[in-house]
Amino acid sequence: MNNLSLSDTDRVLILGATGFIGRRLVKALVEKNIRLRLLVRTPAKASAIVPKSSDVEIVQGDLQDTGRLRKALAGIHSVFYLVHSMGGSSILKNTEFAKKDKRIARSFIQAADEEKVQRVIYLGGLGEKGQGLSEHLVSRAEVADILSSGKTAATILRAAVIIGAGGASYEMLRYLVERLPVMTCPKWINTRIQPIAVHDVIQYLTGCLTNVDTAGKTFDIGGPEVLTYKIMMQQYATARGLVKRIIIDLPFITPSLSAYWVDLVTPIPSGVAHPLIEGLKNEVICLDSSIDNYIPIKKTTFQEAVKQAFSEETTGPGVTGF
Repeated sequence: MNNLSLSDTDRVLILGATGFIGRRLVKALVEKNIRLRLLVRTPAKASAIVPKSSDVEIVQGDLQDTGRLRKALAGIHSVFYLVHSMGGSSILKNTEFAKKDKRIARSFIQAADEEKVQRVIYLGGLGEKGQGLSEHLVSRAEVADILSSGKTAATILRAAVIIGAGGASYEMLRYLVERLPVMTCPKWINTRIQPIAVHDVIQYLTGCLTNVDTAGKTFDIGGPEVLTYKIMMQQYATARGLVKRIIIDLPFITPSLSAYWVDLVTPIPSGVAHPLIEGLKNEVICLDSSIDNYIPIKKTTFQEAVKQAFSEETTGPGVTGF
């Protein structure tokens, strides 16, 4: 590693630029006049999120194509790794996502080392190994380990539920509460969670890039409150001015049944809902707050995060005209 500090001429690669986090990160980094490169499958989709007159290169390709990946990494100083598989349109397609994620991560870190990339910043998931983690959270942790195994200095951020328009976890919560005044829910609704506003996640990501002291470290990131999913549903209703929701616990409901139920009530496919719901069986709270020593921010409360997220929605339950 030669120089971890980002200069005015250095370029940063974003993998997953058109996703829930990526598109927001592109905007935030452009506002900081950071030169970017985006590796995307569909250039037109990326062009739509790139502000005019910004120094952003768009490279068409796929992470599974080693040649395209090497081209995207050439001359890059730092990389934001924001890609992960969540499963397909059905639960039956979930079995291969962990293997795919690990294979892609190994290919990436080998290429990054060979191209002498200085830093990689990865957004993973909260959860401690050895505590019966869901397959989804185990996969996130394994990818973090792979990205930390190379010569490239890795910064790992671990987050629980991220609250923001377009995020699968938030949209699942939103549709359930908006559409169902009375809900029968499995026992996972009483698991403790430390949600975080997507705006705060972006601040942490950009802060890690500009603060070289975060290189080679792992941080837990979360909002100011530890809640249960049940309390989150009630607070969502309060933030939206809805009548109090009646939530009945039914412990015998399995994650698979919950996923199909979510598939019926929300636009979230069961293949995506299943890993999310499986993850909710694990307590996911920050075990340390050392990130605040490097990137102090004013953390957004859950209800304020909901209000911000809903203000960005254009369709869906509760939106006028839908």
